[in-house]
Amino acid sequence: MKDSAKDEGVIQALLERLNEQRLSRLLALKQQVDAGEKLDDQDLSFLQQVYQDWEQAKPYIDRQPKYQDLAVRMVHLYSEITAKALDNEKGS
Repeated sequence: MKDSAKDEGVIQALLERLNEQRLSRLLALKQQVDAGEKLDDQDLSFLQQVYQDWEQAKPYIDRQPKYQDLAVRMVHLYSEITAKALDNEKGS
């Protein structure tokens, strides 16, 4: 299997996970922290999993430029959630 075909397969699997398991929860967490709520241990564990997904995906995304815009958007969303969650923790 060529490297680009392998990359596409891995990215496709990661996109499915994002679509089916990660994105809706990330958006819910964004709403939660935007409303001033704190994250619990389960939420933080989920964010850790998302971070690990990113670490796994990064080398593939670096080789497949067409996915870089999506990756930037996801990193931005993650950053917004974690920054707001930290602000909410400091505010209590």
